[in-house]
Amino acid sequence: MPPGVYGMQDVWEREGRQQVNMEFLLPTGIYLNFPVACSETISTIKKMVWMNARNEPLFSALSDPDAYVFTCINMTAEREELEDEQRRMSDVRLFLPILRLVAREGDRVEKLITTQISLLIGKGHHEFESQKNHEVNEFRTKMRTFCEERAQVRQMLPWDKWMEYNFPCDLEPCSVVAQSRKLCSGKKIFVNVKFEGSEETFVLQQDPHDLPMVLKQNALRKKSTVFRSAKQEKPEDYSLQINGRWEFIYGKYPLCQFKYIFTCLHGGITPHLTMVHHSVIIKYQEEQGGLSNQVSRSRAQSKPPPLPLKRQNTSSLWSIHEPFYIYLLQGSRVNADEGMKLVVQAGLFHGSELLCKVVISNEVSVCSEPVWDQKLVFDISVSDLPRMSRLCFALYGVIEKTKKRPTKKKNKRADCPLAWVNTMVFDYKDQLKTGEFSMSTWPSVPDDKGDLLNPMGTVEKNPNIDSTAGLLIRFPNIRPHPLYYPPIEKLNDLGMNGEKTTKEEMVSLLRKWPELPAIHALELLDYSFPDPHARSFTIRCLRKLSDDELFQYLLQLVQVLKYESYLDCDLTCFLLERALANKKIGHFLFWHLRSEMHVPSVSLRFGLILEAYCRGSIFHIKSLIKQNEALNKMKALNDFVKSGSQKATRIQTTEDMKVCIKQDTYMEALSDVVSPLNPSIVLCELCADKCKFMDSKMKPLWLMYKNKYDNVGIIFKNGDDLRQDMLTLQMIQLMDVLWKTEGLDLRMLPYGCLSTGNKTGLIEVVKNSDTIANIQRNNSNSAATAAFNKDALLNWLKSKNPGDKLDQAIEEFTLSCAGYCVATYVLGIGDRHSDNIMISETGQLFHIDFGHFLGNFKSKFGINRERVPFILTYDFVHVIQEGRTNNSEKFERFRECCEQAYKILCRNGTLFVNLFALMKAAGLPELSSSKDIQYLKVRTAQTGII
Repeated sequence: MPPGVYGMQDVWEREGRQQVNMEFLLPTGIYLNFPVACSETISTIKKMVWMNARNEPLFSALSDPDAYVFTCINMTAEREELEDEQRRMSDVRLFLPILRLVAREGDRVEKLITTQISLLIGKGHHEFESQKNHEVNEFRTKMRTFCEERAQVRQMLPWDKWMEYNFPCDLEPCSVVAQSRKLCSGKKIFVNVKFEGSEETFVLQQDPHDLPMVLKQNALRKKSTVFRSAKQEKPEDYSLQINGRWEFIYGKYPLCQFKYIFTCLHGGITPHLTMVHHSVIIKYQEEQGGLSNQVSRSRAQSKPPPLPLKRQNTSSLWSIHEPFYIYLLQGSRVNADEGMKLVVQAGLFHGSELLCKVVISNEVSVCSEPVWDQKLVFDISVSDLPRMSRLCFALYGVIEKTKKRPTKKKNKRADCPLAWVNTMVFDYKDQLKTGEFSMSTWPSVPDDKGDLLNPMGTVEKNPNIDSTAGLLIRFPNIRPHPLYYPPIEKLNDLGMNGEKTTKEEMVSLLRKWPELPAIHALELLDYSFPDPHARSFTIRCLRKLSDDELFQYLLQLVQVLKYESYLDCDLTCFLLERALANKKIGHFLFWHLRSEMHVPSVSLRFGLILEAYCRGSIFHIKSLIKQNEALNKMKALNDFVKSGSQKATRIQTTEDMKVCIKQDTYMEALSDVVSPLNPSIVLCELCADKCKFMDSKMKPLWLMYKNKYDNVGIIFKNGDDLRQDMLTLQMIQLMDVLWKTEGLDLRMLPYGCLSTGNKTGLIEVVKNSDTIANIQRNNSNSAATAAFNKDALLNWLKSKNPGDKLDQAIEEFTLSCAGYCVATYVLGIGDRHSDNIMISETGQLFHIDFGHFLGNFKSKFGINRERVPFILTYDFVHVIQEGRTNNSEKFERFRECCEQAYKILCRNGTLFVNLFALMKAAGLPELSSSKDIQYLKVRTAQTGII
């Protein structure tokens, strides 16, 4: 290898049919060398090795190919066993073109699953094992057992109950159905039905409020009549599948309550369904169960017996009335200006509450390894330490600021924050910590003028040890044997009274306390409430949430995992339990966790939860791996486009992009993928000729898919943080649910948006829609006057909705415009203009691109660019009034819809405030302080008037 050239990164990035000269080391000591295409799978390469080895000595000494596995050094300089032989060389990304063939050891099924999980979550199991952390090991063991037991119970379910897990119903609120019953009384709908394995279709006329059972009976009756079949079939043995989707219609819900049917009704589209026999579903269930059982059997055979527990002499810390103290020993890798003095600040916190006065160390001179060797005594007795006490440290530099003219006053001092780190006072087994602890710190925000300590921050150490300052502390051995925090139940046995007895009474009362409504219980998951009993009570309140309600709050529940002090907690168990009982929840739990695996402070916790989920959903791994591979290919394609657009014209870059997409490796990875945005939709055939990239700075990809019954479009973004968009759309969707629950359908269109990684994600393409700006430009003679053409929007709607359809389109526009006026006002969404407001051909108006919210508006030269509380332009009013200037009746109805919608949101203001407050853990720039939450409180009339 030439000096200064390391690895093969550029080779794998080029991919295609390029060949690489590979070297192979066989167990017999034989060396092989021959070219291999980057697109070849490991399985094919193994066959090629065997073909070449036939002509070499000692071939007869080799066993069957399945007895061996390739090992390599990957791009992260780690040794990796290539258990998954369906991977391509370009996906393995070797550091050097060398593969070594070694005999397999251990259970192949177990090792294959472990390898797949490691690749999927982006964290190898060896990284967990290398922690040498008892808490990590015990958590992994407990969660694996927990998840595998639930997987086994799930596989024992009858097929109809198993469907509730795998294909949960997607329903509209009941009140909307009741409202539509009044509006659609006596109206019938036509439903196109076919049977699995047959192309023969029947068009049936149904009442929208019939149950699925009635539709199945009619379909079987029609089939019997057409085919003159004497065989009597039961409707109970069939399920109705939506054509082209992994989504079913079943249960005791009216047809119009299913979102698919509801959407078809409003769009004037005929629903297309397939009658699927239960034997097909049972076969699918058995396939999933077979893989899970195979893994369970292999694990049971290799599972070692548990070690006997050692008994230890312990005593309660409530008998210790000495002050709590620690030793601050020294620092390491400290980088600061030589003119400073280094100081450490230490504080004891319970949630957001400071338990006693902050302790400050001596000042020492700046050096790489400063030494304090100082005892820090806190003004609190050991017996008074709460169970969830958190010890917070801040390392900062002190700069002497001398004045130009000497005065009698002391020189001013300025604190320069350098780093912070937190640790729990008790370990996960309730024992008071003892001994030395080396803590790698987290860098402080350079311009942070607030408190130096960060009790809201993680208790995890910074894994980037080499690039961050370290602090070495020692917890003293107060007694010769371990001290523990006693369970509340043992208080009377210990003869405690006073405050401790009061706490026992409080906990006892909490256990009997009536459950709170979920919207109020959510607040107790904030970091200000760390007590395990309070958090257990909160989870008890959340258990009564339906799957649809839980899904609405899932994003926040994942974020507040960051506030948990230990790996094993009620919230983690609750989320895993519900994810393993509903595949849709499991799908989005996976992506909400996976999207933050690049964040060092949560990568361990989130990685362990992801591993546990995969262990309980072995069959789901294959689908998730395919999604992950597709996203990796999209990122590579986006990088190719960004690079090409700097050197060539847009037309040339677009053509090059299409050529790249048509390569076998891209077409295979990007086709037949379950959509991360919606697990019921499969992205079947990628239409390379219809794909393009957009003009914005990050060159988002516009990818179009052709399915058998429909076309689907997605936008892939790489370089933009989609988390704020995702949160805003979640809130708009929640508003839509709340409105519909009270019988108000404002025809909102909260399109899909999902963050999948570090500044990467997907956005759903809303079909048959355009921006207001494009409509104005295309319907005006001059670009300069396009924005002032009041008739452009109405004329466009007329062209798309001829005849009687126009009235319905204007109704859709009026309702959706009212909904988005209220939503954007309450959420304080800024930077609104005609390029980020769109309208569908059916008349639904909707907003896109939510880069500014909660009143964080753009300004220029200190002047706020947002001069109106929400966008309601003259051409919008022109459409609402049907093109007539004196049509005040229509505008009055629009105003009434706005008023009704706003009042509903105000009644539910607490829910929005709590959900936004919990999202502070996400670290979004425009949601970081109480000021941002206060804005929402005012807008939902929770306090004051704006």
